[in-house]
Amino acid sequence: MHIAILTFDGFNELDSLIAYGMLSRISLRGDADWRVSIASPTARVTSMNGLTIDAHISLKEANQADAVLIGSGMKTREVANDAAILGQLQLNPERQLIAAQCSGTFLLAKLGLVGQMPACTDLTSKPWVQAAGVSILNQAFFAKGNLATAGGCMSAQYISAWLIARLKGIDDAREVLHYFAPVGEKEEYVTRGLAHLEANLEEQRMTPETSGAS
Repeated sequence: MHIAILTFDGFNELDSLIAYGMLSRISLRGDADWRVSIASPTARVTSMNGLTIDAHISLKEANQADAVLIGSGMKTREVANDAAILGQLQLNPERQLIAAQCSGTFLLAKLGLVGQMPACTDLTSKPWVQAAGVSILNQAFFAKGNLATAGGCMSAQYISAWLIARLKGIDDAREVLHYFAPVGEKEEYVTRGLAHLEANLEEQRMTPETSGAS
């Protein structure tokens, strides 16, 4: 399984890197078929606070991933207006899991993937996403079918758990949440995290055969 995290200049470190760390837990446990990549339009991108990282793959390569997470950042509206960047993305929820966090939901809308589905985003991005015709929910996480959105930096845990649950199974999602939870709060943390998934989670996890991606 390959998960691509779309990360642009001005990216929010918490959105991209919390998800990267949590999702990479699966490969650290020894799953050689699990891969998590930072996908960017350039070889290097710099965060909103000046952290520069190297991309693993291009945006075009992310089109072939089993799952794609669209992160957020302070330059999201610039990205949304850059036809050269958006034109590289050919995402397809019929064969991919697609998730977006905070202002990433705005890009999801600009790509025409939200449709009539309500979505989550952060409070700063909410006006732009609403202006794009999306109905915003006052909650941290929502998923329908192969699409999911989350609002607020720390909701990265819910996006990560959803992706793991869909691609591997709910037991793996529970283990990852438990591993990263604060000591003394693990059961409460896991219960809250899984509760965000229960109302939205598809019972059948995705496999390479059902996703159609390589």
